Amino acid sequence: MKVLANDGIATSGVIALKDAGFDVDLTTVAQDELINYINDNKISVLLVRSATKVRKDIIDNCDSLKIIGRGGVGMDNIDVEYAKEKGIRVINTPAASSHSVAELVFAHLFGMARFLPDSNRNMPLEGDIKFKQFKKSYAKGIELRGKTLGLIGFGRIGQATAKIALGLGMKVIAFDPFLDAANLEIEFYDHQALFFNINTISKEEVLKESDFISLHVPAQNDYIISTNEFELMKNSAFIVNAARGGVIDEVALIKAIEENQILGGALDVFENEPTPEIQLLMNSSLSLTPHIGAATGEAQDRIGTELAHQIIDILN
Repeated sequence: MKVLANDGIATSGVIALKDAGFDVDLTTVAQDELINYINDNKISVLLVRSATKVRKDIIDNCDSLKIIGRGGVGMDNIDVEYAKEKGIRVINTPAASSHSVAELVFAHLFGMARFLPDSNRNMPLEGDIKFKQFKKSYAKGIELRGKTLGLIGFGRIGQATAKIALGLGMKVIAFDPFLDAANLEIEFYDHQALFFNINTISKEEVLKESDFISLHVPAQNDYIISTNEFELMKNSAFIVNAARGGVIDEVALIKAIEENQILGGALDVFENEPTPEIQLLMNSSLSLTPHIGAATGEAQDRIGTELAHQIIDILN
Protein backbone atom coordinates (compact mmCIF):
# COMPACT_ATOMS: atom_id res chain seq x y z
CA MET A 1 0.00 0.00 0.00
CA LYS A 2 1.11 3.55 -0.72
CA VAL A 3 1.38 6.37 1.80
CA LEU A 4 1.59 9.97 0.60
CA ALA A 5 3.13 12.23 3.27
CA ASN A 6 2.16 15.42 1.48
CA ASP A 7 3.43 17.79 4.19
CA GLY A 8 6.38 15.59 5.13
CA ILE A 9 7.01 13.05 7.88
CA ALA A 10 10.01 12.42 10.12
CA THR A 11 12.52 9.78 9.13
CA SER A 12 11.44 7.69 12.13
CA GLY A 13 7.95 7.37 10.62
CA VAL A 14 9.27 6.61 7.13
CA ILE A 15 11.47 3.81 8.48
CA ALA A 16 8.65 2.28 10.54
CA LEU A 17 6.28 2.31 7.56
CA LYS A 18 8.81 0.89 5.12
CA ASP A 19 9.77 -1.85 7.58
CA ALA A 20 6.09 -2.81 7.67
CA GLY A 21 5.97 -3.07 3.88
CA PHE A 22 4.44 0.29 2.96
CA ASP A 23 5.59 2.42 0.02
CA VAL A 24 6.16 5.96 1.33
CA ASP A 25 5.89 8.88 -1.11
CA LEU A 26 7.37 12.16 0.16
CA THR A 27 6.28 14.24 -2.82
CA THR A 28 4.67 17.59 -1.98
CA VAL A 29 1.67 17.83 -4.29
CA ALA A 30 -0.10 21.14 -4.89
CA GLN A 31 -3.61 21.32 -3.48
CA ASP A 32 -5.29 21.58 -6.88
CA GLU A 33 -3.36 18.58 -8.21
CA LEU A 34 -3.92 16.32 -5.22
CA ILE A 35 -6.98 14.41 -6.47
CA ASN A 36 -5.31 13.38 -9.72
CA TYR A 37 -2.09 12.43 -7.96
CA ILE A 38 -3.87 10.26 -5.38
CA ASN A 39 -5.87 8.48 -8.08
CA ASP A 40 -2.98 8.05 -10.52
CA ASN A 41 -0.75 6.57 -7.80
CA LYS A 42 -3.47 4.62 -5.95
CA ILE A 43 -2.66 6.26 -2.61
CA SER A 44 -4.17 4.43 0.38
CA VAL A 45 -3.01 6.78 3.13
CA LEU A 46 -2.79 10.57 2.95
CA LEU A 47 -0.74 12.22 5.70
CA VAL A 48 -0.92 15.99 6.20
CA ARG A 49 -0.03 18.66 8.69
CA SER A 50 -1.53 22.15 8.52
CA ALA A 51 -0.73 23.09 4.91
CA THR A 52 -2.80 20.54 2.98
CA LYS A 53 -6.60 20.73 3.16
CA VAL A 54 -8.60 17.49 2.93
CA ARG A 55 -12.12 18.55 2.06
CA LYS A 56 -15.15 16.85 0.53
CA ASP A 57 -13.79 17.13 -3.02
CA ILE A 58 -10.83 14.89 -2.18
CA ILE A 59 -12.89 12.53 -0.04
CA ASP A 60 -15.54 12.13 -2.76
CA ASN A 61 -13.15 11.68 -5.66
CA CYS A 62 -10.38 9.46 -4.25
CA ASP A 63 -11.76 5.94 -3.87
CA SER A 64 -8.37 4.44 -2.96
CA LEU A 65 -8.09 6.43 0.28
CA LYS A 66 -8.46 4.35 3.43
CA ILE A 67 -6.80 6.62 6.00
CA ILE A 68 -6.29 10.36 6.41
CA GLY A 69 -3.68 11.20 9.03
CA ARG A 70 -2.91 14.56 10.63
CA GLY A 71 0.55 15.01 12.10
CA GLY A 72 -0.47 17.10 15.10
CA VAL A 73 -3.48 17.91 17.23
CA GLY A 74 -6.08 20.06 15.48
CA MET A 75 -7.90 18.67 12.47
CA ASP A 76 -9.71 21.78 11.27
CA ASN A 77 -8.07 21.34 7.84
CA ILE A 78 -9.84 17.97 7.41
CA ASP A 79 -13.56 17.29 6.97
CA VAL A 80 -13.37 14.64 9.67
CA GLU A 81 -16.99 13.62 10.09
CA TYR A 82 -17.61 13.51 6.35
CA ALA A 83 -14.56 11.28 5.86
CA LYS A 84 -15.80 8.92 8.57
CA GLU A 85 -19.25 8.78 6.91
CA LYS A 86 -17.49 7.65 3.73
CA GLY A 87 -15.67 4.88 5.57
CA ILE A 88 -12.28 6.58 5.75
CA ARG A 89 -10.38 6.39 9.04
CA VAL A 90 -9.06 9.71 10.35
CA ILE A 91 -6.14 9.68 12.78
CA ASN A 92 -3.96 12.27 14.49
CA THR A 93 -1.28 12.55 17.18
CA PRO A 94 -2.80 14.61 19.99
CA ALA A 95 -0.05 14.12 22.59
CA ALA A 96 3.12 14.02 20.51
CA SER A 97 3.79 17.76 20.28
CA SER A 98 2.41 18.98 23.63
CA HIS A 99 5.75 19.60 25.29
CA SER A 100 7.25 21.32 22.24
CA VAL A 101 4.35 23.79 22.10
CA ALA A 102 4.59 24.38 25.85
CA GLU A 103 8.31 25.14 25.59
CA LEU A 104 7.66 27.63 22.78
CA VAL A 105 5.10 29.38 24.98
CA PHE A 106 7.78 29.83 27.60
CA ALA A 107 10.35 30.95 25.06
CA HIS A 108 7.94 33.78 24.30
CA LEU A 109 7.18 34.44 27.96
CA PHE A 110 10.83 34.68 28.96
CA GLY A 111 11.56 36.86 25.96
CA MET A 112 8.72 39.28 26.63
CA ALA A 113 9.52 39.50 30.34
CA ARG A 114 13.01 40.74 29.45
CA PHE A 115 12.17 42.70 26.26
CA LEU A 116 14.20 40.32 24.10
CA PRO A 117 12.19 40.70 20.86
CA ASP A 118 12.66 44.48 20.81
CA SER A 119 16.24 44.27 22.07
CA ASN A 120 17.11 41.77 19.36
CA ARG A 121 15.68 44.16 16.77
CA ASN A 122 17.66 47.15 17.99
CA MET A 123 21.00 45.84 19.23
CA PRO A 124 22.27 44.69 15.80
CA LEU A 125 21.33 48.07 14.31
CA GLU A 126 22.50 50.55 16.95
CA GLY A 127 23.94 48.59 19.85
CA ASP A 128 27.36 50.13 19.37
CA ILE A 129 26.16 53.75 19.61
CA LYS A 130 23.13 53.41 21.90
CA PHE A 131 24.35 50.75 24.33
CA LYS A 132 23.71 52.79 27.48
CA GLN A 133 20.33 53.98 26.18
CA PHE A 134 19.24 50.41 25.43
CA LYS A 135 20.53 49.20 28.78
CA LYS A 136 18.28 51.73 30.50
CA SER A 137 15.31 50.92 28.24
CA TYR A 138 15.50 47.18 28.83
CA ALA A 139 16.40 47.29 32.53
CA LYS A 140 12.82 47.00 33.76
CA GLY A 141 12.31 43.31 33.18
CA ILE A 142 10.38 41.02 35.48
CA GLU A 143 10.79 37.46 36.74
CA LEU A 144 8.31 34.72 35.99
CA ARG A 145 8.79 33.10 39.38
CA GLY A 146 5.97 34.08 41.72
CA LYS A 147 3.76 35.39 38.93
CA THR A 148 0.37 33.96 37.91
CA LEU A 149 -0.02 32.09 34.63
CA GLY A 150 -3.58 31.83 33.37
CA LEU A 151 -4.46 29.11 30.89
CA ILE A 152 -7.50 29.33 28.62
CA GLY A 153 -7.99 25.69 27.69
CA PHE A 154 -6.60 22.97 29.95
CA GLY A 155 -6.18 19.94 27.70
CA ARG A 156 -2.91 18.17 26.91
CA ILE A 157 -0.97 21.24 25.78
CA GLY A 158 -2.41 23.47 28.49
CA GLN A 159 -1.41 20.93 31.11
CA ALA A 160 2.08 20.56 29.63
CA THR A 161 2.42 24.34 29.84
CA ALA A 162 1.19 24.28 33.44
CA LYS A 163 3.87 21.76 34.39
CA ILE A 164 6.65 24.03 33.18
CA ALA A 165 5.10 26.97 35.02
CA LEU A 166 4.86 25.02 38.27
CA GLY A 167 8.48 23.97 37.91
CA LEU A 168 9.44 27.64 37.65
CA GLY A 169 7.56 28.52 40.81
CA MET A 170 4.59 30.19 39.15
CA LYS A 171 0.99 30.05 40.32
CA VAL A 172 -1.21 28.36 37.73
CA ILE A 173 -4.91 29.03 37.20
CA ALA A 174 -7.00 27.65 34.35
CA PHE A 175 -10.34 27.83 32.59
CA ASP A 176 -11.79 24.95 30.60
CA PRO A 177 -15.53 24.48 29.98
CA PHE A 178 -15.08 20.70 29.73
CA LEU A 179 -12.84 20.07 32.73
CA ASP A 180 -13.36 20.70 36.43
CA ALA A 181 -9.93 19.66 37.66
CA ALA A 182 -6.68 17.98 36.67
CA ASN A 183 -4.05 16.15 38.69
CA LEU A 184 -0.70 16.94 37.09
CA GLU A 185 2.39 14.76 37.49
CA ILE A 186 5.67 16.65 37.08
CA GLU A 187 8.51 14.24 36.39
CA PHE A 188 12.16 15.07 37.08
CA TYR A 189 15.38 13.70 35.61
CA ASP A 190 16.07 11.24 38.42
CA HIS A 191 12.57 9.66 38.28
CA GLN A 192 11.22 11.68 41.17
CA ALA A 193 7.79 13.22 40.64
CA LEU A 194 5.47 15.73 42.24
CA PHE A 195 1.71 15.93 41.86
CA PHE A 196 -0.36 19.10 41.71
CA ASN A 197 -4.15 19.24 41.67
CA ILE A 198 -5.56 22.26 39.83
CA ASN A 199 -9.26 23.13 39.87
CA THR A 200 -10.49 25.17 36.91
CA ILE A 201 -12.17 28.52 37.49
CA SER A 202 -14.18 30.94 35.34
CA LYS A 203 -12.72 32.58 32.26
CA GLU A 204 -13.35 36.00 33.77
CA GLU A 205 -11.36 35.13 36.91
CA VAL A 206 -8.45 33.88 34.83
CA LEU A 207 -8.40 37.08 32.78
CA LYS A 208 -8.54 39.34 35.83
CA GLU A 209 -5.97 37.52 37.97
CA SER A 210 -3.26 36.51 35.50
CA ASP A 211 0.06 38.20 34.86
CA PHE A 212 0.55 36.01 31.78
CA ILE A 213 -2.17 34.32 29.74
CA SER A 214 -1.68 31.44 27.30
CA LEU A 215 -4.38 30.16 24.94
CA HIS A 216 -4.78 26.42 24.33
CA VAL A 217 -8.08 25.99 22.53
CA PRO A 218 -9.15 24.47 19.18
CA ALA A 219 -10.28 26.53 16.19
CA GLN A 220 -13.46 28.45 16.92
CA ASN A 221 -16.29 30.11 15.01
CA ASP A 222 -15.71 33.27 17.02
CA TYR A 223 -12.93 34.94 18.99
CA ILE A 224 -12.06 33.64 22.44
CA ILE A 225 -10.21 36.88 23.24
CA SER A 226 -11.43 40.24 21.92
CA THR A 227 -12.15 43.74 23.20
CA ASN A 228 -14.22 42.73 26.25
CA GLU A 229 -11.60 40.23 27.39
CA PHE A 230 -8.72 42.69 27.04
CA GLU A 231 -10.64 45.14 29.21
CA LEU A 232 -10.68 42.57 32.02
CA MET A 233 -6.93 41.91 31.92
CA LYS A 234 -4.26 43.64 34.00
CA ASN A 235 -2.56 46.50 32.18
CA SER A 236 0.75 44.78 33.01
CA ALA A 237 -0.31 41.46 31.47
CA PHE A 238 1.07 39.57 28.49
CA ILE A 239 -0.88 37.14 26.30
CA VAL A 240 0.38 34.25 24.13
CA ASN A 241 -1.44 32.46 21.31
CA ALA A 242 0.28 29.28 20.16
CA ALA A 243 -3.02 27.49 19.59
CA ARG A 244 -4.92 28.43 16.42
CA GLY A 245 -5.13 31.56 14.33
CA GLY A 246 -8.49 33.24 14.76
CA VAL A 247 -9.04 32.55 18.44
CA ILE A 248 -7.64 35.97 19.33
CA ASP A 249 -8.90 39.17 17.70
CA GLU A 250 -5.69 40.62 16.27
CA VAL A 251 -7.20 44.09 15.66
CA ALA A 252 -8.35 44.20 19.29
CA LEU A 253 -4.90 42.96 20.39
CA ILE A 254 -3.12 45.85 18.65
CA LYS A 255 -5.62 48.31 20.10
CA ALA A 256 -5.22 46.87 23.61
CA ILE A 257 -1.44 47.32 23.40
CA GLU A 258 -1.67 50.83 21.96
CA GLU A 259 -4.17 51.90 24.65
CA ASN A 260 -2.08 50.32 27.44
CA GLN A 261 -4.75 47.80 28.39
CA ILE A 262 -2.05 45.11 28.28
CA LEU A 263 1.74 45.28 28.07
CA GLY A 264 2.38 42.94 25.15
CA GLY A 265 1.67 39.69 23.40
CA ALA A 266 3.12 36.76 21.48
CA LEU A 267 1.76 35.00 18.42
CA ASP A 268 2.85 31.75 16.83
CA VAL A 269 -0.35 31.49 14.78
CA PHE A 270 -2.23 34.12 12.83
CA GLU A 271 -5.62 34.86 11.34
CA ASN A 272 -4.00 35.22 7.92
CA GLU A 273 -1.35 32.61 7.23
CA PRO A 274 1.07 32.73 5.52
CA THR A 275 0.64 36.52 5.23
CA PRO A 276 0.18 38.02 8.72
CA GLU A 277 -0.99 41.61 8.92
CA ILE A 278 1.81 44.18 8.69
CA GLN A 279 0.54 45.89 11.86
CA LEU A 280 1.45 42.75 13.77
CA LEU A 281 4.83 42.27 12.12
CA MET A 282 5.92 45.84 12.86
CA ASN A 283 4.69 46.08 16.45
CA SER A 284 7.61 46.18 18.88
CA SER A 285 5.45 44.92 21.76
CA LEU A 286 4.79 41.60 20.06
CA SER A 287 6.95 38.47 20.04
CA LEU A 288 6.35 36.55 16.81
CA THR A 289 7.15 33.13 15.38
CA PRO A 290 5.90 31.55 12.11
CA HIS A 291 3.68 28.69 13.38
CA ILE A 292 6.50 26.53 14.76
CA GLY A 293 4.89 25.22 17.95
CA ALA A 294 5.37 21.54 17.09
CA ALA A 295 8.48 22.10 14.98
CA THR A 296 11.13 20.38 17.06
CA GLY A 297 13.05 17.32 16.02
CA GLU A 298 11.83 15.42 19.05
CA ALA A 299 8.16 16.23 18.43
CA GLN A 300 8.37 15.35 14.75
CA ASP A 301 10.00 12.02 15.60
CA ARG A 302 7.18 11.26 18.02
CA ILE A 303 4.56 12.33 15.47
CA GLY A 304 6.09 10.22 12.70
CA THR A 305 6.41 7.13 14.84
CA GLU A 306 2.91 7.45 16.28
CA LEU A 307 1.31 7.93 12.86
CA ALA A 308 3.22 4.92 11.50
CA HIS A 309 2.13 2.67 14.35
CA GLN A 310 -1.52 3.69 13.96
CA ILE A 311 -1.43 3.04 10.20
CA ILE A 312 0.23 -0.35 10.68
CA ASP A 313 -2.31 -1.35 13.33
CA ILE A 314 -5.24 -0.40 11.09
CA LEU A 315 -4.08 -1.84 7.77
CA ASN A 316 -2.00 -4.88 8.74
